[in-house]
Amino acid sequence: MKDKINIAAVNFKTSWGNKQDNLERIKDNLIEAAGKGAELILFPEMALTGYDDVKETPRSEKMQTRLAELIPGPSTSELEQLIKELEVYAVIGMPERDEKDSSIIYNAQAAFGPEGFIGSYRKMHLPPPEPKWATRGEEPFLFETPWGSIGMAICYDIYTFPEMVRYYTAKGCRLILNSTAYAYTHGPLVGPRTLEAYVLINGVYIATANLVGEDLSNIFYGGSQILGPTEKSGNLCYYAGHSFADDRAADYAICSAEIDLSLARRMQFHINPKTGTRDFRPDKYIQMYKELL
Repeated sequence: MKDKINIAAVNFKTSWGNKQDNLERIKDNLIEAAGKGAELILFPEMALTGYDDVKETPRSEKMQTRLAELIPGPSTSELEQLIKELEVYAVIGMPERDEKDSSIIYNAQAAFGPEGFIGSYRKMHLPPPEPKWATRGEEPFLFETPWGSIGMAICYDIYTFPEMVRYYTAKGCRLILNSTAYAYTHGPLVGPRTLEAYVLINGVYIATANLVGEDLSNIFYGGSQILGPTEKSGNLCYYAGHSFADDRAADYAICSAEIDLSLARRMQFHINPKTGTRDFRPDKYIQMYKELL
């Protein structure tokens, strides 16, 4: 299994409701990032269409509903061809239409690799206003690469629900990909503090790609970043990009870095030599959660 990987996370300015324009610029960014040596390229939540909701619009007529596609579908097929030519991995946020019921839309990430389309993750936790157009996904999603398993999450999934990061880390992931739409309305601290805490607590890398600038009604921070552990246990580093709260968060389009996944030690998920068992105890957590059902 490889340890060194070059990752690019894209600050992406959407053209709200203009899927074709966004698609072309996603392709441009893929080409640019791959040309700089990126082996995995991450785009924000809803990069293909834009994020913002018009609350007065009926659900069936919302932009997200009208522009959603099956995955795989026309846009993902177009992206798949380019990504195969570039021989990279890529994850891109977009609205996905359910294959059995066309009225059901998911806030999704589409994942691709050098061999083509891999699969999609459907956001499991929906903050306002997303339930006005989206349906919750039901399962986490990870995919296999030469660097091991990589987990996928979207925005609210990761900032508020530590179970997502913990699940992926326990499954062996050393890297988690967070596509986000983190706006000024969220405030500058919640996102950075939770990401930093998860890196320290779980001993993993988290790459985040955020929207930047004005979408339709919201203004997004940018602040795409690659955050992870260091040689010294208990420390963390912004290997590329900046915190959402940083004045430089919106100053760049693509942030990239080569990281060493061997630093993702995930200590509590291994056997503790002093006890002969793992400190991580899912058998007990299951009992605790059953009480909450």
